[in-house]
Amino acid sequence: MTSLRSFLDSLGFLTRLAPARVMAEDEMNRCMIHMPLVGAVLGAAVTLPFALGFFSSSPWVQAWLMVLLSVYLTRGLHFDGLADVCDAVTTHADPGRFWTVIKDSRSGPFGVIGLVMVIGGQIILFHEMVMAGSYLAIAWTFILGRTACVCLGYSVRHLTRPGLGKLFIDGATLGVALTATGITFLAGIFLAGPITTLAAIVFATAALLPLHRLAGHVGGANGDFLGCAVLLGELAAGLGFVFLQ
Repeated sequence: MTSLRSFLDSLGFLTRLAPARVMAEDEMNRCMIHMPLVGAVLGAAVTLPFALGFFSSSPWVQAWLMVLLSVYLTRGLHFDGLADVCDAVTTHADPGRFWTVIKDSRSGPFGVIGLVMVIGGQIILFHEMVMAGSYLAIAWTFILGRTACVCLGYSVRHLTRPGLGKLFIDGATLGVALTATGITFLAGIFLAGPITTLAAIVFATAALLPLHRLAGHVGGANGDFLGCAVLLGELAAGLGFVFLQ
């Protein structure tokens, strides 16, 4: 019962798919272990209406609506992190300036460019997957995205800065990261196929390495880095699918 409560709390904090409530610090630490399952529930919610036939004659519309639904159901949480990192990365030669920019709630031109590239990329990749009838593979993208977040969190545990992100990153232990990776790998084989799974993991690793290096260069990582990792992982899953098509 405690595990179910913890999962529902994580689902409510990270999405609109469960009631949100104020969580204690130790409860936020436990969010990381639930990330793959949160991704699975979110992926099912995003893809199910279209797998059942909504707008079946318009694959571009389906792809766009799935991305729109993803943004709505996550409250745009990860997209905000992506925009902040894209704005701040242009100042990474000056770590102090980096953290000033990343905490600014306003989006600059590079943040907007990052959002356009990622959202556009998701629409294009989801369209390719819709054309192949692979709604299960689309659902898996949300699982890989959240596991990418866990893995990045584990790799930057020694660099965390005070704040909400630290509460999540502290929960990304080696055991949690390995468990999330194993679950995601097995789910990928079933939902997307072994070749797609392997290719997507390679792409995700390649995408996370620069983010990890950036954290080392600026001397820290926060929740914006985690949000960015989620979206990079989702894109990697889509690229893994189309890579050998």
